[in-house]
Amino acid sequence: MLSIIQAAGWPIWTLILSSIVALALIIERLYQLRPSLVAPPQLLDEVIGVTRASLPAADVVNKLAENSVLGSVLAAGLRSVIAEPRISEQALRQAFENAGRAAVHKLERYLNALGTIASSAPLLGLFGTIIGMIEIFGSQAPTGPGGVGGNPQQLAHGISIALYNTAFGLMVAIPALMFYRYFRGRVEDFQLSMELAAERMVPHLMRFVVRNQA
Repeated sequence: MLSIIQAAGWPIWTLILSSIVALALIIERLYQLRPSLVAPPQLLDEVIGVTRASLPAADVVNKLAENSVLGSVLAAGLRSVIAEPRISEQALRQAFENAGRAAVHKLERYLNALGTIASSAPLLGLFGTIIGMIEIFGSQAPTGPGGVGGNPQQLAHGISIALYNTAFGLMVAIPALMFYRYFRGRVEDFQLSMELAAERMVPHLMRFVVRNQA
């Protein structure tokens, strides 16, 4: 492997660096996009059960916000009702929407970087191949008008080595693109879950607003 890297030339080091960054981003997103950290399945039912009779205390809301990403969205709605007992339904929905946008932005962290690596790795591989072929053809001394000296077998071998850059670029790009698409799909699923949870929470919390206004 080391001999291939040495033969491929300096452009391959940009691909190696890209592969290391991509691997780190994939591991980080796999950890951070777990359902237990984003949207625990039973969290919404637990929150509705706890707040069925009355609004929770501030420390309970703070613990909910620290529980998960969905918890932070639900906590934003609870804080809005606690801070403004006469809040309108539109204002409450806006509070959920603002918290949801912040949550989705958090979930999408580093995805643009991973997508950039997926799209640029083949170009970096092609760049390395072109550099290698330029060096190969430049090393062939002409023997006469229209003639090229050197060993054709050595030339073919050099071209095959230069193609390692393209191959390595694809090796980096294909997994990065697959994980990028996978993570985008997970984020969209979590976004839908948070939107549905907010829709359930709005009428539930509005009961306390009506009660306070009565």
